[in-house]
Amino acid sequence: MKMAVPKRRRAVIASKARPSADAAGTSPIVPPQAIAGRTLVLVIAIMTFLAGFTIAVVSVIDRAANAWASDIGREVTIEVRPLDGVVIEAEMEKAVALAQEFPGVGAARSLTDAETQRLLEPWLGPGTDLSALPVPRLVVVSIDDASTFDVKALADAVGRQIRGGSVDDHALWVDRLSAMASSMVLAGIGLMTLMLVALVLSVVFATRAAMAGNRDVIEVLHFCGAEDSFIAGQFQRRFLLFGVEGGAIGGALALLAMAIAAWAIGGSTGRPGADQLEALFGRFELPGTAYSLVLTLVVAVALLTALTSRLAVRRSLSALD
Repeated sequence: MKMAVPKRRRAVIASKARPSADAAGTSPIVPPQAIAGRTLVLVIAIMTFLAGFTIAVVSVIDRAANAWASDIGREVTIEVRPLDGVVIEAEMEKAVALAQEFPGVGAARSLTDAETQRLLEPWLGPGTDLSALPVPRLVVVSIDDASTFDVKALADAVGRQIRGGSVDDHALWVDRLSAMASSMVLAGIGLMTLMLVALVLSVVFATRAAMAGNRDVIEVLHFCGAEDSFIAGQFQRRFLLFGVEGGAIGGALALLAMAIAAWAIGGSTGRPGADQLEALFGRFELPGTAYSLVLTLVVAVALLTALTSRLAVRRSLSALD
């Protein structure tokens, strides 16, 4: 229900707003020049870009962590430590033969000296003489059927029959990778929440500025009986266009940035650090779910922009009653 307004006050308001009211016959209630549209689109694009890039990075890390956990879960390692008076090569052969006897084991093989040197190269440098160092040797056991494989029984057998032998089932690494992936997902959600909050505040300030710049027309419409939903709908449509434009630009830039990063990393194969990145993250490309999430983000940003503007207008109009 609208508040009764004295005739003198309505006349004053109408006389002040008449230029804008006349123009309303040929232009919308919320003209584009009443809003700093380019600035708002830029802010929306930046926030969407940052949120989309966060989604992409988290998706790559989460996929890499899952792949690592899956690979590690399909293998266990028998570690044979060098002992005085013990021929380590013979113990490794015994460990391979022992592992192959267990149900669920697909294959077992000992790492060669060259493979062990490559594993230690990042820490000890190239050309390490393994015979001069008390370096444990490794036997990699591949698991075909996890339901029939008993890692505890294997560990007990290795402890009894292999001198200096022990079994590592990589459970600690799997737990750490899972914790890392969960932490990254939570951090990504936290960053996206902060970005969306900043976006909402920006839209609220832009809406209030637009209402202040067009206050006379809005007051005349409001006091003359125009429904609040009608006035809010005018702002909502205008801000929806801003949200669609800014969201599309930011989302496209986020996907483009990830494509450039994938191309740059893929083209640096063989360079220092590139092999380590590929070993950590696998082939650097976005999973299909990341594209879907970024597209969903663009739609969500546009809808959030329009809804925030509508609520801000209705709240301001309620203060006029």
